[in-house]
Amino acid sequence: MKLKLPYSTQNWVSLIGATIAVISFFMIVFLFVVSTVFDMGSTYLGLIIYIALPSLLILGLILIPVGMWLKSKKGKDPKQISKKTWPVVDFNNLRTRNAFWIFAVGSSIFLLATAVGSYEAFHYTESTEFCGKVCHTVMIPEFTAYQNSSHAKVGCVECHIGSGADWYVRSKVSGLRQVIAVLTNEFSRPIHTPIKDLRPARETCEQCHWPQKFYPHKLRSTKHYLNDKENSEWDITLTMKIGSSLSALGLQEGVHWHINPDVHIEYKAADDKRLKIPWVKYTNKKTGQVFVYEDKDQRIGSTPLDSLETRVMDCMDCHNRPSHSYQPPAFFINNALTSGSVPKELPQIKFAAMEILGKNFASKNEALSKIEIFINNFYKDNYPDYFENKKELISKAITGIQNEFNKNIFPEMKVRWDSYPNNIGHVEFMGCFRCHNDNHTTEKKRVISKDCNLCHVINAQGPPDKMQYASINSSLEFRHPGTSVTNEWKRMLCVECHTGLHP
Repeated sequence: MKLKLPYSTQNWVSLIGATIAVISFFMIVFLFVVSTVFDMGSTYLGLIIYIALPSLLILGLILIPVGMWLKSKKGKDPKQISKKTWPVVDFNNLRTRNAFWIFAVGSSIFLLATAVGSYEAFHYTESTEFCGKVCHTVMIPEFTAYQNSSHAKVGCVECHIGSGADWYVRSKVSGLRQVIAVLTNEFSRPIHTPIKDLRPARETCEQCHWPQKFYPHKLRSTKHYLNDKENSEWDITLTMKIGSSLSALGLQEGVHWHINPDVHIEYKAADDKRLKIPWVKYTNKKTGQVFVYEDKDQRIGSTPLDSLETRVMDCMDCHNRPSHSYQPPAFFINNALTSGSVPKELPQIKFAAMEILGKNFASKNEALSKIEIFINNFYKDNYPDYFENKKELISKAITGIQNEFNKNIFPEMKVRWDSYPNNIGHVEFMGCFRCHNDNHTTEKKRVISKDCNLCHVINAQGPPDKMQYASINSSLEFRHPGTSVTNEWKRMLCVECHTGLHP
């Protein structure tokens, strides 16, 4: 029996709409099965399944009633069109009954598919794959650093959004602006770090790292290599005073004292990146004791101190790059030498690596090519015996340097170690010394000390064959690596010399 439909459905607009809707629906079902059951597909398949094809499906469904309306309008007397009458639904009419059942069954299937699709679309747009791979060129620095961080198993949305509908909506509105920026090629290079309007750390970071948890002292050992012919090794072992020495003391001591629930630390920053801090206020909630520290040497321009934002210190003021940290060459080449991916048997390989990695490149391909050319020419000109007889070592060094470069430097996005200040520590960036610089004082001359032993003590240091060790419950005075270094460093800040290209 021939299926009979209302006369108004017999038009090209409705026919095209129905064709688009049917093809889109079956494509969605097919690709969904391929991606889930057979575990096939790529990063962009989710965009097609959950965003592109559903948009076409909805467009096709909209065209069907639009075509019917245009057809009915075209076939009626203009005088009747002007009359505002409700449409007549007559189930005694076979065409009407057929149209109703098609609409009812089709709508049921569509609503079910929409529910499943919406659920899958929600999870897809919340996935790490969506965040890191869809906008490949733009997000590749962040995604690469994230994969090499301690939070690599934590989903992006756990930190960047957290729970709750309000922050989810905010993130999607912000994401829409970012999509438009990418499509119009109007995004900044490098991407600016969001500092203001972030969700409070207590609602994200503290879901795993809560202040009441006891963090004991931590022993940290690092290997450094000098820029001399032998790539001389210099080891340092530190006891990091993350928390108190005794668990019963909680957060009364150590680095995490700053987030002690009984202590309230506030500060004012004179710049957008919060690197210049001219004013700090300490409040003891138990005793009511208050100290206000000011650094008179900090220039804040014409803006009055009282007009600056007063911020309560939290995790993000120090851990501002918890998952997207780009190591400086001095650090990642030290690690490569330690792991053996860059052979330390090659004379001056640390020096040669620092020379080439300090240059700016226009693209990744240019950088990898120039690294290979420079290292080969360096040994050809300075160590011809190695160039002739140790080609496998030189080749291994080139590969190791290139691999480390790919993890930390991204020329297309103008991202490298000095693009984003990292406030943990005090070597390449001001970090701790933003406040702990011996310049922040109260009216009664109380000082925020620069004493290194507040945060860590040295247990051992020096070349492996001439290590200096501290006895139990004591520490060593820091010796700067290298024999040619004078004591001038004691009166300076680390960042005055360390640029990421020094040991």
